[in-house]
Amino acid sequence: MYLSGRAAIVTGSSRGIGRSIALAMAREGADVLVNYTGREAEANLVADEIKAVGRRAVVFRADVSRPDEAGRMVAAAVESFGRLDILVNNAGITRDNLIPRIREEDWDAVLSVNLKGAFNCIKAAVRPMLKARWGRIINITSVVGITGNPGQANYAASKAGLIGMTKSAAREFGSRNITVNAVAPGFIVTEMTGGLPEETKSRMLSEIPLGRLGTPDDIAPVVVFLAGEAAAYITGQVIMVDGGMAM
Repeated sequence: MYLSGRAAIVTGSSRGIGRSIALAMAREGADVLVNYTGREAEANLVADEIKAVGRRAVVFRADVSRPDEAGRMVAAAVESFGRLDILVNNAGITRDNLIPRIREEDWDAVLSVNLKGAFNCIKAAVRPMLKARWGRIINITSVVGITGNPGQANYAASKAGLIGMTKSAAREFGSRNITVNAVAPGFIVTEMTGGLPEETKSRMLSEIPLGRLGTPDDIAPVVVFLAGEAAAYITGQVIMVDGGMAM
C-alpha cells in the first residue's frame, strides 16, 4: 500500500474533508490520529472505520489554536504509533460577513484556528520529522485564499497566510527531506459550505468549468499522493482541486 508503515495526524478529521483524508490514508496503509474539538461521537466513528481496514487509530481532542494542546496531540501520536510521518492541517472555521460587519472576535477566531493552528501543529510535528529526516506536511488552504471572496475577508486572509507559510516552511525543511505543500479546494459540498446562501452557491457553480460541485472524496486522493514517495520531489506548491474554478 502507498502509505504502508506511515503514521499521520489529520486535524479536524471527524467530518467533511478531514474525514475523507483520514479514511483514504488508512486504506493506503497509514495509522491515523483523528483530531476533533467538539464532535467526539463522529471522531470515534471515523476511528472505527480506520480500524475496520486493519490500521491503528487514536482519537484526540485538541484545539489546535492552543500551542499546548497541539503539542500534546503530536506527543500522543508519537507515543501511540512510535513515529509521526505525515501532518495534514485541515482544521478550519468560518465566521463570514462583509468587512464593515466583521466583529473583532470573529476575525481573531478564524485566524487563530485556520492559520495559527496550522503553525502550532507544524512547530510541534516537525520535531520528530527532523529527527527522522523524513516528513510530509500538507496544508488545506482554499481557492478563496487566491481569488478572495466577498463576505470572507477573514477566511481568505487565513488561507492566503497558510499559502505563504507553506512556501516558507518548504524552504526551511527541504534539506531534511521534509516536503510542505498546500491543497486548495474549490467549492466542496460539506457542512461548512452548506450554510452559504443559495445565490452564492449558484454563482460559484456557474464559474466551475467542470459543471459540478466538488466532494471531500475529490480532495483526499491528492492529499494521499502528496503524503507518499511518489511526491518526493514536490514541495512548496499549491495544488488547486476546484474543477477549474480559479484557473
